[in-house]
Amino acid sequence: MFPRTGQATVRLLERLGQTVRFNANQTCCGQMHLNTGYRDDALKLIRKFVDDYRDSEVVVMPSGSCAAMVRELYPEAAKWGGDQDLLREVEELAPRVFELSEFLVNKLGIDDVGAYYPHRVTYHPTCHAMRVLRVGDAPLKLLRNVRGMTLLELEGSEECCGFGGTFSVKNPDVSAAMLADKTRHILDTGAEVCTAGDNSCLLHIGGGLHRLRSGAGTVHLAEILASTEGEVFA
Repeated sequence: MFPRTGQATVRLLERLGQTVRFNANQTCCGQMHLNTGYRDDALKLIRKFVDDYRDSEVVVMPSGSCAAMVRELYPEAAKWGGDQDLLREVEELAPRVFELSEFLVNKLGIDDVGAYYPHRVTYHPTCHAMRVLRVGDAPLKLLRNVRGMTLLELEGSEECCGFGGTFSVKNPDVSAAMLADKTRHILDTGAEVCTAGDNSCLLHIGGGLHRLRSGAGTVHLAEILASTEGEVFA
């Protein structure tokens, strides 16, 4: 759904000297299936993920939600399925799985990627990255070093945007009320762009901003970081 995010991630990592292999056989991590009770289907996808990535030195994801699924729920799913072989493989692979910002800041020790993005931007920390992966201020460290950009503080930033995957489908009224709070805070900053590390949240927030005809939009963190003075990616 958001190919530019993947393209930006590859471009950014290669600019930083990393060798990137994009696995064209990859599929969904299985989070949607597991969250809705389809454990057998989720286990099939978990096994496929392990098959696709067992030989990778590092797996980098521009999604805190997917990274949290692999690191936190894959082992639990393997236990539920009674598959000890899968559990061993998952436990070996999981420590090599990183959300993009934590890989850059915590693994590579880089907080200035040479980005240039001449816009007013506010940042929404996504729930899985903040509460499960605990990436902390890694995304903000990267954003503060983007040249040409004005980073604006978002009131109530740590409040959920209301998406929550299937939560927004099963609880649409509550989800819409939470989104209304989030979009109001974003517009109060005067930002042109709201950024985050998960396109699921940006899909939800972006839809809300579009329906308000606010003129503000959403851009994934990777697309901002991939932008340079010679070429703004997003």
